[in-house]
Amino acid sequence: MERDPWNFPTAGELAAALRAGEVSSVELTDEAITRIERHDKAINAICVPDFDRARAAARAADQARARGEDRPLLGIPVTVKESYDIAGLPTTWGMPQHRGYLPAEDAVQVARLKDAGAVVLGKTNVPLGLQDVQTFNEIYGTTNNPWDHGRTAGGSSGGSAAALAAGFGALSIGSDIGGSLRTPAHFCGVHAHKPTLGLAANRGMVPPTAPAFPAEPDLAVVGPMARTARDLTLLLDVMAGPDPLTFGVAYGLTLPPARHERLRDVRVLVLDEHPLLPTGSAVRAAVHRVADALADGGARVERHTRLLPDLTEAALLYTELLFSGFAAGFPAEAYEQLRTRAAGRSADDRGLDVARLRGTLFSHRDWIEANNRREVHRHGWRQLFAAYDAVVCPVTPTPAFPHDHDPDPTARRLDIDGVDHPYLDQLVWAGLATMPGLPATAVPVGLSPEGLPVGVQIVGPMFEDRTPLRLAELLEERIGGFRAPA
Repeated sequence: MERDPWNFPTAGELAAALRAGEVSSVELTDEAITRIERHDKAINAICVPDFDRARAAARAADQARARGEDRPLLGIPVTVKESYDIAGLPTTWGMPQHRGYLPAEDAVQVARLKDAGAVVLGKTNVPLGLQDVQTFNEIYGTTNNPWDHGRTAGGSSGGSAAALAAGFGALSIGSDIGGSLRTPAHFCGVHAHKPTLGLAANRGMVPPTAPAFPAEPDLAVVGPMARTARDLTLLLDVMAGPDPLTFGVAYGLTLPPARHERLRDVRVLVLDEHPLLPTGSAVRAAVHRVADALADGGARVERHTRLLPDLTEAALLYTELLFSGFAAGFPAEAYEQLRTRAAGRSADDRGLDVARLRGTLFSHRDWIEANNRREVHRHGWRQLFAAYDAVVCPVTPTPAFPHDHDPDPTARRLDIDGVDHPYLDQLVWAGLATMPGLPATAVPVGLSPEGLPVGVQIVGPMFEDRTPLRLAELLEERIGGFRAPA
């Protein structure tokens, strides 16, 4: 890909250039659109372009700046995951039956982007129903990894991660329940942040035709994606805050500052092994590289503690809660088939496949009991974060893998250093932060021997999102961050 001065700058750099009059929003927007039109046919990240309105928004941003206005994202081109409602654009979640659905109003986070002055270039591709670690669907096709078009960009925010890696806008917004922000960032070499559960309002990030009511999701969050850690913080500050329909105010939530500003004051626990799934050599090497960089910078780095909640129990609990939500809309016939399958499994079976099956059959009583166990884990994490500031661990056990569109996810296999493992087992690392609702920042930390991006996630204390975000900045300074695909 050819490069020009405005292909891969940070949002912060663009904001400074716009304020200094070095470039206009119209110029940035035209350059972004030109780049998309030239390169996206091979990547297929932008599934719903909105270029006419983007150019109009860019002109309005330039006029607002000429009047003396200055907002956090004024004039900066961005993209939005397809699953967010944008008035006048289709929201399908990749479901063919909803191909023509047009919501009447913007999702609360889209409204916040626009209020902050952002120029929305269009929507990015998603998997069917947002329920895959890859991004492909019958309506919009397959999104390819900009580093290797034969490999997945990840899911479900795969279109957003691919767009950022390809230089299609400086920022994007996505969502995460099973690593859907962090995994695509890891696969494509960009940054993402899964906020603390409940930190950012999610109204309007709903399946097509569903009413956009204020809601408190059990596991899912919405969050920012960017090419640098500092840009994540910039965008999170725009996104954070309660839903005004629930709390009567749109903003005003104040997050505590990062615990520390210097590496030598930081206490970090590093994990590279999970009891239920091996970590591939490329990812393990990346975790070690991060640990060494942190230690070289003066951080206190440890690899073992009795304070760590039981990872096996945590993964099984996460899996049950996750699949209990997925199964809520299953047809009665499918539900009964699952019940028959479950009847033949031993009550002592502690495998992830059985946890997925049991979760789909949860009664309300089962869910309450599981939620009580989750609170025990949350307390365990509170105790751990009294002794540590962050936990560094894998996002998934491998870099991006080749496209695999087998319609039955249970039939897919994940190759970890030459050994096949169940495809869905890779969610265990995502669940580490998702089940207790902790913030986690995905950070690119280099390339695998095959030349593919590899990242790690930095997990922080609940509602202390600025702590992992600041550590991501400090890490970026020491080992570099985003690099453009060759």
